[in-house]
Amino acid sequence: MALILVEVSEGVGCITLNHESKRNALSEQLVHEITACLDDFKATGVRAAILRAQAGAKVWSSGHNVFELPEGGLDPLGWQDPLRMLIRDIEAFPAPVIALIEGGVWGGACELVFACDMIVATPEATFAATPAKLGVPYNATGLLTFLNAAPPHIAKELLFTGRPMTAARLERQGIINHVVAAAEIADFTREIALAIAQNSPLAIGVMKEQLRILAGAHALSPADFERIQGLRRVVYNSRDYAEGIHAFKEKRAPRYLGE
Repeated sequence: MALILVEVSEGVGCITLNHESKRNALSEQLVHEITACLDDFKATGVRAAILRAQAGAKVWSSGHNVFELPEGGLDPLGWQDPLRMLIRDIEAFPAPVIALIEGGVWGGACELVFACDMIVATPEATFAATPAKLGVPYNATGLLTFLNAAPPHIAKELLFTGRPMTAARLERQGIINHVVAAAEIADFTREIALAIAQNSPLAIGVMKEQLRILAGAHALSPADFERIQGLRRVVYNSRDYAEGIHAFKEKRAPRYLGE
């Protein structure tokens, strides 16, 4: 079974996550299907893309497939992690990608949505960044995605508490572009995509790449980079990291000891 559904019309490509039985978890297979689709969109000159779940979904995506994460001693979110690869592909895609959100967005799916160029959500949509609940250390590029999308205090609340935030609250912070009723969101989002598709694809592609470069232009010394990596290794070599993964698989509350 294909884990995504694809439709292209009038220069607009739509990717629909189609693995409801696994709450659209960002498994390696699902990610590869999305990246292959983006490659096809690029080759055929798609001028705007929409990334969504099935209409009426209760969960847009549950984030990382935790069963694919290593249990300890290895970087859980390394350069070749499927989510990292998908984020890079969305950022490098030459046309705007619009996230259409219904339902809950959990864990790494928050970063995926924040990496999109625009976000349109229903009033019922919620966002919960859950690495701290699982004991997973986030990588620097992922944290930068949060900081580029959200004010620092909002990013910290998302990451430190793991509690859901409403679409209305994120719209007030400028993180979500529009909050639109579920009955209207598909047409509303497509109208934005069609407006983009009528403009110069070359100008938009260049501006998107310029904005990506500028958003990542943060000075960081080699020593600070090593410090960041060292801090992450403290977590993924810890007892707490293994405990978080085991607790999730065993469907119980984790018992973190800070060691």
